[in-house]
Amino acid sequence: MTQTLPPRDAGPIGRGAEAAARESRISRLIITSSVLLSAVAGAVAALYGSTAAYGLVGATLGVLLFTTAALYPIFATYSYLLTLPIIAGIDRDTLIPLVRPNEALLALVVAGAVFGAFLRYVRGDDIRPRFMPAVDVPLGVFLLMATVWPLTSLTLRGHIPTGEEYASILPMAKLVGLYFLVRYTVTTDARILRTIRFIVWPGALVALIAVLQTLRFPPVAALLDTFWNSGSNAATPDELGERGSATLGSPIATGDVVIICLILVLCCGARGLLGRRERLILALTLGTGVFAAGQFSTWIAALVGFALIAWRFPDLRRQAKRFAPLALVALVIGAPAFLGRLEGIGEFGTPVPESWLGRYDNLRFMYLPHFDWTTTLIGVSPNTVLEAAERWREVIYLESGVLYFLWIGGVPLLAAFLWLSLRVLRTVRPAVRHPGAFGACASSLEIVWLFLLVLTLIDPHLQLRGTGDLIFTLLAITVGGIDARRRT
Repeated sequence: MTQTLPPRDAGPIGRGAEAAARESRISRLIITSSVLLSAVAGAVAALYGSTAAYGLVGATLGVLLFTTAALYPIFATYSYLLTLPIIAGIDRDTLIPLVRPNEALLALVVAGAVFGAFLRYVRGDDIRPRFMPAVDVPLGVFLLMATVWPLTSLTLRGHIPTGEEYASILPMAKLVGLYFLVRYTVTTDARILRTIRFIVWPGALVALIAVLQTLRFPPVAALLDTFWNSGSNAATPDELGERGSATLGSPIATGDVVIICLILVLCCGARGLLGRRERLILALTLGTGVFAAGQFSTWIAALVGFALIAWRFPDLRRQAKRFAPLALVALVIGAPAFLGRLEGIGEFGTPVPESWLGRYDNLRFMYLPHFDWTTTLIGVSPNTVLEAAERWREVIYLESGVLYFLWIGGVPLLAAFLWLSLRVLRTVRPAVRHPGAFGACASSLEIVWLFLLVLTLIDPHLQLRGTGDLIFTLLAITVGGIDARRRT
């Protein structure tokens, strides 16, 4: 826990040489450790089998991640965001028992960062929690209403919570944990800009995979079918190519992640951030992914988001004609999923997609009968998934944002979400004009939260894989930046 300080007269050259030497030593240590680990894993596999070798590699990787997060807390944020769109769609028990890989990764690196902070506090460093009541208080109330209150309402009605109901409250707790991790680690403009890149480039990769999936590129389809098409109601090979579920395992989650990344790129472009070619590549790839997702909610979010961007940034509005050819290219490439979704409209004599008719039947016959004046007030259950009676499906998902909050926590949870939304939009308003990366995140947060409110009338989105993570990451960066500027 101690380190030797350089001499007081060490200049920039001396410090640079020392940093280069330290990085070289770390690189050699990593390479040597990797070679030794590979050799040991091979020996263990030969002696005790592949399962033991996988366990050894997993345990070693876990120790390495924990230690690195303890030494460099920002590593916890970077590693989670970089891998989020790729591993979040892998179901529980596929690679790791009981949890998704991204959940295990977040728990591991957060534990490492907290342990490192504790050691620094013991050493005498100034480690003090910082709170911003304008957002942290309604966020805390929302967390209580989404976790403690649903379990309490069950016990008030004489029910014992099941394992599925306990597991159902974890996503919101995970989002708040991510919020504080990002807020305490992403503290400089350089880190904010790097975090933006660690969000948009993996998002562009997801968009590219979604496009190749809808074009039925065989290697991509085979890879997705191996790791990301498991669990209840898994798609058939033909269904897998209809919409871009990509590595998130859900077209609606893929659409959310892609449109959030696209809005973030446009807000960066309005401030001259990121390189010009970088912005063009990202915008074209993400714009194509918007169509390839094949989700009406994604297209609604795109319309709302683009309208708000045009209103906020007149310069982008004037430049829209220059980028019209790119939008046309994106539409042509993403046309298979886009046109496939439009074919179902009006087939049964109604001007809505066929899937919406099934959604209406699910709400009417499976969910609404559970509501009465008591359950509307205090909620039905933390678990929104119901078992299906039909043979062609195993489970039924609740597809209504408003009913989602009422089902889990009743009126208190819905009111807590609306209060949090009001406080977030009021708090972020002064920061949207900031010229740097902090301002880009603030502008993106405002736009994303507004279309989140619109989409909540149709679907629950906050708990989706990747969606809530990116929203709470933007919220943490914005709130942390506002709080830091108020203190200086």
